Amino acid sequence: MRILFTVSDYAAHYYPMVPLGWAFQAAGHEVRVACAPSQATLVSQAGLTPLPILGGPDMMVRGRLFHYFAALQNGSDRLGMPLHPVTGEVLDGLQDFDFPAYKRAHRAGNIAAIRKSFDDTVAFARDWQPRLVFHDILSTEGVLAAKVTGVPAACHLWGAIGTDEDEPGADLVPPDHTGTFQRYGLPAMSADLIERVIDPCPAAVAAPTRAARLPVRFVPYNGPGPSSVRALERPGRPGRPRVCVVWGDSLARLLGPGSFLVPDIVRALAGLDIEVVVTTVAGATDRIGPVPDNVRLLENYPLKALLPSCDAVVYHGGAGCGMTALAAGTPQLALPFTPEQTVNARRLVSTGAGLCHPGRTVEPAVIRGSVTRLLEDPSYRTAAVALREQAAQLPTPAELVRELAASAPAAP
Repeated sequence: MRILFTVSDYAAHYYPMVPLGWAFQAAGHEVRVACAPSQATLVSQAGLTPLPILGGPDMMVRGRLFHYFAALQNGSDRLGMPLHPVTGEVLDGLQDFDFPAYKRAHRAGNIAAIRKSFDDTVAFARDWQPRLVFHDILSTEGVLAAKVTGVPAACHLWGAIGTDEDEPGADLVPPDHTGTFQRYGLPAMSADLIERVIDPCPAAVAAPTRAARLPVRFVPYNGPGPSSVRALERPGRPGRPRVCVVWGDSLARLLGPGSFLVPDIVRALAGLDIEVVVTTVAGATDRIGPVPDNVRLLENYPLKALLPSCDAVVYHGGAGCGMTALAAGTPQLALPFTPEQTVNARRLVSTGAGLCHPGRTVEPAVIRGSVTRLLEDPSYRTAAVALREQAAQLPTPAELVRELAASAPAAP
């Protein structure tokens, strides 16, 4: 049987789908992953076959536009001026980005690229004839291809953000500004067209959706990384807690350098009798500066191999780290910046498995005090372990594949 995945151009949004792709392949099915050309290498490194036919505006540009308009409306905060949506450079002033000129120069090309992405996906689906289609929230090409070809589709969530959110900034189902859905005789794109959702969250943090929910166990996949396990060695002195700090560079590329809180976090934890393991992307360690002797710096280390050995994790509220911590039973301190991160983190820690403070306003003393609470109050570990056990009761991707395959229509 042929299976089509469509994914957006941000790896963290589709990495939770990778184990489902593996399960389909292991069961003997043929899998293709329609993606942007920028994601083809990452899809290949995950052991899946990329189909680089998707296009449209770069997700980072779209995100910077959103935060530029937020700054226009709300003014600047501790992050300072927003980034130029196209160049990524810090603006000297809000007037230094001419949105009307940007719109005149790029709107027609962006619309044409999105329309082509839709049409190319439909053409491939008509020719290749998949029996099932899976997509993330932002990749509505999968919705269109499934509707046009008459096969079942499901939206695979990446965390505790659902398809029917009512909080500003958390409603991520994109509209279709090209009119392509109507051109194919369908209603305009909305959450109403998403009929099934694959949800990797246990019931305690289930995301809001009107679609039929297909639960699946979250199997962490954090991308390729080094094979060494030296970071997993327990601290030299028995009983010394280990705290992991997880911070990439995506926030800095979206919001500016002020969102890279690692130096502040390291300083906040200085002097505590703990081991601190900081993992970030290659090159970002240069921005941290000198660190105390109890701090170890890692680059691109897979969280699934690291978090089970940690007593707490400090991160920016993203679903990738939050869900991996959930699967590991690790208490969390989330410091979110964006609406999506805030909603995702708040739901994860609402179970008692952690704490959450706004990254834009949090002070070092609050970080230090919160980490101390997570380490000294056993209720956080108890709640995190309970959440892990709930997640472990969900069907594995292999079990879900059997259910999905049985429901697929016969090939023509």
